[in-house]
Amino acid sequence: MTSILLPTDFSDNSINAIHYAVELFQDARCEFYFLNVQRASSFVSDDLMTMQPSTTIYQNLIDTAKKSIEQIITDIKNQYHIDQHVYHSIVDYDNFIDAICQTVDSKGIDLIVMGTHGATGAAQVLFGSNTVRVMQRGNCPVLAIPQHCKYKPIQRIAFTSNYYTAYKAEELQPLLNLAQKNKARIDVIHLIQDEPMSDEQVNNMAFLDGFFINLNHKFVNIDSQDLFETVEEYIQHHDIDLLAMMSRKHSFLERLFTRHTVETFAFKVSVPFLVMENTGAFMG
Repeated sequence: MTSILLPTDFSDNSINAIHYAVELFQDARCEFYFLNVQRASSFVSDDLMTMQPSTTIYQNLIDTAKKSIEQIITDIKNQYHIDQHVYHSIVDYDNFIDAICQTVDSKGIDLIVMGTHGATGAAQVLFGSNTVRVMQRGNCPVLAIPQHCKYKPIQRIAFTSNYYTAYKAEELQPLLNLAQKNKARIDVIHLIQDEPMSDEQVNNMAFLDGFFINLNHKFVNIDSQDLFETVEEYIQHHDIDLLAMMSRKHSFLERLFTRHTVETFAFKVSVPFLVMENTGAFMG
């Protein structure tokens, strides 16, 4: 049974991601864990004035969040009637990333599905959205659902690769599972560089060819220097339903002062975006 984590702050954006996940896995046996993470700063003074003397701030926050999650679960059950789905409610009072990582470990989570939306100004450069933070620092594959993206069957997947990093089968498994489940085609997009591919790049490409051997897949070489612009154009012109990418973890200072590929796509991409951690040796 697949275990899926659905973080929610009860916004329309997170509710949309929940519906996408339920529909995406409607034919699979799944356990869905709805997670809300509370912070003390979210409890405002007006709420303090209405509390009974015996009620703690912590308990009031937890009880309210639990009721909200239970309402979401009730709505999902009433709308979809999927017997092979099991739903769990979790409310944590913790740092957001720590709560995510602890839940992933304790519940054996296979995939995190979250909503995402663009950020502007300094917030985009320094912090980003919670979804980007989970991509950067989490310990599980993340499927990010753009704000206004509604579910439709996944028929074509774009997967970007520069072939510089050695792949591991277990790290690519989430992509393979989604492609097999949906009988989707995978287009592996590679931007052509000035110099010919190295032996290591050729070997990494051959690994992908073998890994996807039972899937409809092809390798697409594009002469361009702008990865985001090229991929976004490819998505629009080839009816791509999902973009997949590998990501390497970066230090806090790297995240603070530089913009990495995953962050750029997470803020701007127009289709669901699957990010898997890559721990293989870098050849470039």
